Amino acid sequence: MSDARSPADTEEHHHDQTEGPGYSTPQAAIEESDPEELAYVMSLYVGTDVDAPDFLSVIDVDPDSETYSEVINRVEMPNRGDELHHFGWNACSSSCHVGGLERRHLIIPGQRSSRIHVVDTKDRREPKLETVIEPEDVFEHDLSAPHTVHCIPDGEILISMLGDADGELPGGFLELNDNFEIEGRWDPPGEIEMNYDFWYQPRHNVMISTEWAAPKTYYPGFDLEDVENGKYGRRLHVWDWTEGEVEQTLDLGEEGLIPLEVRFLHSPEATHGYVGAALSSNIFHFFEEGGDWHAEKVIDIEAREHDDWEMPVPGLVTDLLVSMDDRYLFFSNWLHGDVRMYDISDPANPRMADRIWAGGHFGDSHPTGADDREVICGPQMLQLSLDGERLYWTTSLFSSWDNQFYPAEAEKGSVMLKADVDPRNGTMELDEDFLVDFGDSPHGPARAHEIRWPDGDCTSDVWQ
Repeated sequence: MSDARSPADTEEHHHDQTEGPGYSTPQAAIEESDPEELAYVMSLYVGTDVDAPDFLSVIDVDPDSETYSEVINRVEMPNRGDELHHFGWNACSSSCHVGGLERRHLIIPGQRSSRIHVVDTKDRREPKLETVIEPEDVFEHDLSAPHTVHCIPDGEILISMLGDADGELPGGFLELNDNFEIEGRWDPPGEIEMNYDFWYQPRHNVMISTEWAAPKTYYPGFDLEDVENGKYGRRLHVWDWTEGEVEQTLDLGEEGLIPLEVRFLHSPEATHGYVGAALSSNIFHFFEEGGDWHAEKVIDIEAREHDDWEMPVPGLVTDLLVSMDDRYLFFSNWLHGDVRMYDISDPANPRMADRIWAGGHFGDSHPTGADDREVICGPQMLQLSLDGERLYWTTSLFSSWDNQFYPAEAEKGSVMLKADVDPRNGTMELDEDFLVDFGDSPHGPARAHEIRWPDGDCTSDVWQ
């Protein structure tokens, strides 16, 4: 049995003088939060025939509302071609001792433009664009292609950057201060070549980052020759969180090609987490033991034959998350078309509890009813309610990759779906009354990507 501890076992970090945003512990987030009523969703037109700026969608997810599962507002960006992708909050539970901070501003990067938008959500239903950091200001630090946004304990903001100013390697990290001004480069240049996602555990002074590729490699679309030529990543980097320096690199080998999303367990005591190797369609469990970090493959998704493919279709694990109680791991198989739920009570030995098929190359293209909207792509970006009872997902991965693997999406747009989760019995059931159709967007069919709730979610918060 592992040494993972429950969120309740975190008495070492005292919160008697907590003044900052968020919740004192993961268990407090579960018990004290209200059910989510709104969702913010990245929405974009890049790679479609629609000549309009990308936008932030505000979705009504309150089942008692008359506008349930509808887009009730949009915040349009000032420029075209940003490719809004991932985004994050200016503050979270990691800033528990920084008084005066609010979880109020969304930091929204453009993956292709390197433009960084700041949106004020004081009025949750009618958020406003507050300021924009222009690409030229980012390039001054020899960085581009912003990806993951995490609030950090001192109230500042850290963003992983996937390329240099020319879209080549190496990438790095950009730091913003709490006034949303560029503070500078967080890491000494040259610590890593490739970059993608990251997650930190301040109590253990550790951060782990993953690898995609140079922006100029993945922007045009996926090419298997780039994999054969070593242009895609397969390593995890273990950082000294305080010093901003890499202490250890774990090579996942051929079974760990393109390690994308990385998640620690939520307990600040935990030294366990998971990363999904997208192309190899594997899940790796990483953990600390004897002062070193290790990674072991714990889930293998077998490729499947398909009449329209010349080679077996990999699952392509593109997103994963851990429930706030650290009991379940969820992940998506974008090409196959299923989303899976695993019991991780023993982190080294995940056990599949349930899965749902919806779209993709093997799932039902009309999962919410024969007369309902066709689902083109498979499950992709996931988000789970803080109480672990509602799982949502969208279907767009990246515009050029969408057009390569699911070209019809550019004509019909993405959807957002939802499953009701029973954590007690480890089951999921698709909510057939919930479907957000981004094909009905005002300027034309749009893509939908990452999802966040105003009060935090299972991929935003880190605890000290």
